[in-house]
Amino acid sequence: MKRLLEIIAKSLVDHPDEVVVTETENEKGILLQLKVNPQDMGKVIGKQGRTARSIRTLVKASASSDDKKIIVEIE
Repeated sequence: MKRLLEIIAKSLVDHPDEVVVTETENEKGILLQLKVNPQDMGKVIGKQGRTARSIRTLVKASASSDDKKIIVEIE
């Protein structure tokens, strides 16, 4: 899931070398934190958060077979 989020984010931004995804696992589930260049934030979030919502949906759908809760944070 970390790799999927990284691939999606790098394809959206102008500075793909500055995309950083960190994965933290605890008893509640898996937390994925996405950090991008501040100039690319608008591209990752999208109009009214539609792109961010779509990214979260794709990552959660790919993880549905693992039966773990996935949280995607964009910083």
